[in-house]
Amino acid sequence: MSDLAIDVTVTPEYRAEESSEAESRFVFSYTVSVHNGSPHSVQLMARYWKITHGSGEHQEVRGKGVVGQQPLIGPGQQFRYTSRAMLQTPVGVMEGVYTLLDTSTQRVFEVAIPTFRLAVPYQLH
Repeated sequence: MSDLAIDVTVTPEYRAEESSEAESRFVFSYTVSVHNGSPHSVQLMARYWKITHGSGEHQEVRGKGVVGQQPLIGPGQQFRYTSRAMLQTPVGVMEGVYTLLDTSTQRVFEVAIPTFRLAVPYQLH
């Protein structure tokens, strides 16, 4: 199965009420949609994120599934979830990879998560 049949989109949002510029804490939520355009069910087994702060510092996050789940996504179906990231700077980027399992062939494959920007509104960077 081609990983092109799996479409990942991300919508970030700044969480001003949870952030504190004085404490260099900038909180963002991001909603991810994983659409399975393949003819087979897939299971999202693991995630990898690289979070890069505006300072150039980065951190990596790896784990099983997403938000405590390893969702099974049927043909033509979509799985959506929201999670959070905290930066030390008002601007940064995130990118990553999902590891999925084609349940019909038991083949494991990876799908890139497109790079997206995390930015406090009205920052000049």
